[in-house]
Amino acid sequence: MNTSSPHPTSPHLQIYRLPLSALLSVTHRASGVFLAIAALLLIWALVALAGGPESWESTRTLLQSWIGQLFLLGLTFALYFHFCNGIRHLFWDVGKGFEVETVDKTAKLAIVVSIVLTIATWVVALNVE
Repeated sequence: MNTSSPHPTSPHLQIYRLPLSALLSVTHRASGVFLAIAALLLIWALVALAGGPESWESTRTLLQSWIGQLFLLGLTFALYFHFCNGIRHLFWDVGKGFEVETVDKTAKLAIVVSIVLTIATWVVALNVE
């Protein structure tokens, strides 16, 4: 193999654009990691709640701050996205929806439904208060 060649042996990320299904695959895994970390933070919040009003108040203050709200918004989207994309994977597990056109349509649908559900959840949550 000629190692002195200035040409790449495979496409670089700067010139190669990943297909939407590949981007969703990576994002699905990342959202799963994010949800696992969020589960640990949920345990932290429950421990604070069990610790009494003083410990819960500090946690509530953090969650109501702009950074806490941004985290919760991201968590809501990650939950819905992971769910919607997981449904796609369930269909693939039974051998359905592997056509390129169907893969692209369901990828876009998963993103749109995740956004719509996230917005709906926050609209309802903000109107409850």
